[in-house]
Amino acid sequence: MANERTFLSWIRTSIGIMAFGFVVEKFALFVRQASYFFSSQKHSAVSLDTVQKGPGYSSIFGILLIGLGALMGVLAFIRYKKIEREIDKNTYQPSLLLDILLTISISSIGIFLIIYLIYGV
Repeated sequence: MANERTFLSWIRTSIGIMAFGFVVEKFALFVRQASYFFSSQKHSAVSLDTVQKGPGYSSIFGILLIGLGALMGVLAFIRYKKIEREIDKNTYQPSLLLDILLTISISSIGIFLIIYLIYGV
């Protein structure tokens, strides 16, 4: 039962990371559309040159987060099945692969967001 609860926790975490990536991506789209809207106004100080063309860092970061969440979901399933077999054979040995991946990913996301917020859009 603990194996199933752990698997479901990893799935919730991967869904959360994918949802965060989706929000980041859609927020980037909202910012681009808002920039275009305000630049199209006659009395706006924003020119068309300042409107970002193509995907920016937020879009790329959002897509990477969605991919990371999907990868974590697949790795969680693989880990679940591996541990299930080991429990059945009574040869269970703890593995740190998914734990290390999550720690590195969350740390990298935090560092990227800090740099992104310090140095601006």
